Amino acid sequence: MTALISLLAGLVALHTANTTMVFDAEQGKELQTVYYGARLSDAEVAMTDSYARVRTYPCYGIIGMEEAAYSAIQADGNRTVVLAIESVSQTPWEGGQLLEVLCRDTVYPMSVKICFKSFEAQDMIETWTETVNEGKKPLTLTRFDSGHLPIRVEDVWISTLYGSWANEARVNTEPLTRGWKVIKNIDGARNSQASHGEVMISLDGRPREDSGRIIGAALCWGGNYELRFQTNETDYHHFFAGILPEHDNVSLAKGQSFATPHLALTFSSDGLSGASRNFHSWGRKYRLQHGDRQRDILLNSWEGVYFDINEAGMFQMMDDIASMGGELFVMDDGWFGDKYPRNNDHTSLGDWMVDTRKLPNGVGSLVQAATERGIKFGIWIEPEMTNTVSELYEAHPDWIIKSDKRPIIQGRGGTQVVLDMSRKEVQDFAYGIVEGIMKDNPGIKYIKWDSNSIIAMDGCSNIAYWQGFAAVCDRVRASWPDLVIQDCASGGGRANWGVLPWFDEFWTSDNTDALQRIFIQWGTSYFFPAIAMACHISATPNHTVFRTTSLKYRIDVAMSGRLGMEIQPANMTAAEKDLCRKAIADYKRIRPIVQFGDIHRLVSPYDDKGYASLMYTSPERDKAVAYWWKIRNFYDEHLPRLRCSGLDPEKQYRVTELNRVDLKPLAYEGKVFSGRFLMESGLEIPLTNEVEHSQKTDWSSRVILLEAL
Repeated sequence: MTALISLLAGLVALHTANTTMVFDAEQGKELQTVYYGARLSDAEVAMTDSYARVRTYPCYGIIGMEEAAYSAIQADGNRTVVLAIESVSQTPWEGGQLLEVLCRDTVYPMSVKICFKSFEAQDMIETWTETVNEGKKPLTLTRFDSGHLPIRVEDVWISTLYGSWANEARVNTEPLTRGWKVIKNIDGARNSQASHGEVMISLDGRPREDSGRIIGAALCWGGNYELRFQTNETDYHHFFAGILPEHDNVSLAKGQSFATPHLALTFSSDGLSGASRNFHSWGRKYRLQHGDRQRDILLNSWEGVYFDINEAGMFQMMDDIASMGGELFVMDDGWFGDKYPRNNDHTSLGDWMVDTRKLPNGVGSLVQAATERGIKFGIWIEPEMTNTVSELYEAHPDWIIKSDKRPIIQGRGGTQVVLDMSRKEVQDFAYGIVEGIMKDNPGIKYIKWDSNSIIAMDGCSNIAYWQGFAAVCDRVRASWPDLVIQDCASGGGRANWGVLPWFDEFWTSDNTDALQRIFIQWGTSYFFPAIAMACHISATPNHTVFRTTSLKYRIDVAMSGRLGMEIQPANMTAAEKDLCRKAIADYKRIRPIVQFGDIHRLVSPYDDKGYASLMYTSPERDKAVAYWWKIRNFYDEHLPRLRCSGLDPEKQYRVTELNRVDLKPLAYEGKVFSGRFLMESGLEIPLTNEVEHSQKTDWSSRVILLEAL
């Protein structure tokens, strides 16, 4: 581990394996950023003394032309903040170094500690601040960004994620120009459906996957946020990220403190995929719950039966997934409610008692049945929500978030409302949902935790909501540390590193159409590893877009994440079940590569080349799996060979096609090629899958396993 170094008066550097961040931290002055980029030697760090300085954490009130990362109002009404460095300390920890710069206002009794934590092997640096009101009078924070990063004005481009329900994580790439670029979320309960609190910043023009300097940034926060780029007449783009302060000023009484969420930063000279590999490695090791544990292959009941839950139907679905080699069955929405049975989305949230008309022997009989079939059992809940048609609402109408003197705004089903998680009694209730289910059914191994409504009304501080949510999740994890929990929010509405420390995975999108999932999963992979992305084989016509794709195509797309099924097996033919059985067996062969390997995105679906391709390599580069999907079908197309990435050029790799449906194998099936040949020359991919004429479709795809001799 490389220690923090101090070379000149005030000049300090924080290193990871391949990056360096340099500051001017002269005592009595403001902290200033000097450099962030590729790893520098000690001598090269000293050379940056000639570089321009930019305020690391600019505060409001002294230089009006600059955007502020921080602002506050003193009890006497003064809105200016001037922070001077009092001390600089560094502490080693097992993964890197912690740099803390303690600053105090030059007039008022308040301190702000600016923190940086390096993750050496992952090339990540987290930054955040901690404010303490050291005076006797109240202090109000009106802006409190987690961090600010100056970026030299050159040919800088940014890639951001946008979308909607069933269209999450679409990629938008554009150059940074003069003026402002603002990305923010005001959803309240879900913050990654319409936009994402992450961004990729290319320093060398339009970004490329395998080359070029990239800075990646991710705000580790589940609530409302704001990312801002300011570009003016200076030599720098200014990037800010933090909690959206519009509805959430923070009031601190004497002695009280406030810490911002962490902003994770990475730098890579290996393009977008290089930055993604850093995020994936860091996330699996330090952020994602159970990031080192293999994920099960599951069948979820939702698209198979929706609310039509009954005991016989659940037994049948368990029989089917067990017979196909699956490992987990999850009973989704529709299993609860007494006075108000949960037969649709209009009622019953909050009434977490088993509907014995559907399940006369309770959930316990299902857990036992799963065990008898050699699989695990999971269940769906939505702890933060209720319906106005429910026994809970009748008993506690004051528990919901609402504005005084205003009509209640109701969401999904026309009756859904959000519980006020800032209230201790609501936190106890939400924890009690999990406690009750797990005490009654200790054999449950998996929970799907959903959140299907935005916070549409004023009435609860967003910060307080998320502090309450965190308190509940802390209690749940303390009680059931081994429980697997999926984070779902109308699909991919909570794919963020602020929530995932309590969750094992997220539902990537309610849209399971294979073609659109290629785009959704592509953007998601910018920041999140395959082990966290739930990707399911579903029925056709697809339930969202009504597209009909081949079963092989749907399988090949789902196998690039955490494989599962979202289908009614009773409606499948024997041949379709056989294909899924083979796919599940094949996925078990490649699961360690996909879930723990290094991603290399080869050809983007956004490049309009007619196909998309990515691959994963094992850390030792002795195994790899490559995916190829044709995304359009026109006559007279000419697609290039599949050129791999991330292999050892000196190793020899045997080629095996998985999920093969063709009448004859590929020309190179079972043959051996050098890593150099596979990366430089590549493999010829036929435009179509050669099957019986009656089975031909306009969809073709391939999954190729490469194993070193």
